Amino acid sequence: MKRIAVLASGRGSNFQAIIDAMRDGRIPAEWAGLVTDNPHAHAVVRAREANIPVFIVDFASFPTKEEYEKELLSVMKKIRADLVVLAGYMRIVGKRVVHEFRGRMINIHPALLPGFPGLHAQKQALEYGVKISGCTVHFVDEGMDTGPIIVQACVPVRDGDDEESLADRILKEEHRCLPEAIRLFCEDRLVLEGRRVRKE
Repeated sequence: MKRIAVLASGRGSNFQAIIDAMRDGRIPAEWAGLVTDNPHAHAVVRAREANIPVFIVDFASFPTKEEYEKELLSVMKKIRADLVVLAGYMRIVGKRVVHEFRGRMINIHPALLPGFPGLHAQKQALEYGVKISGCTVHFVDEGMDTGPIIVQACVPVRDGDDEESLADRILKEEHRCLPEAIRLFCEDRLVLEGRRVRKE
């Protein structure tokens, strides 16, 4: 059975969706733990309520990003995760970490990549005037939201939408898509062929 680690920085609603899916038996895996760069993240509360090990690597306590990532990588190796899930992790993952977990690290992004990468994707979509937005689960590579795509879901943009209302509707799809991608990984049903991800 595969071991799952989640990296989160904030409220952890996608983390909760994973917790629920594992509890319900929809994801055949066990917990390696929650790793967070923010000791005040609500994701920590969610983890403790679910009896999931918590590992705090507080970014603010390190003099440089390099020192922080060295410790982060050490912790991630120690907990022996087969899959690392970025679920609201608000930092760009460094090359050393990406290299170590290539093909075993996934991210959820609130846009239909390759459109609108980076922060404030919903705001970007609204400002551009798209009629359809959505979310993407993808493998992590060295770029910003540029890795091979695993799962996507579409969300119509309504005339009266603002950033918050669009984000809320996209989040519902995130809560569905992220556990689905994790399940496929844990069942060894994802085959990475260059930029394409094939489902067996």
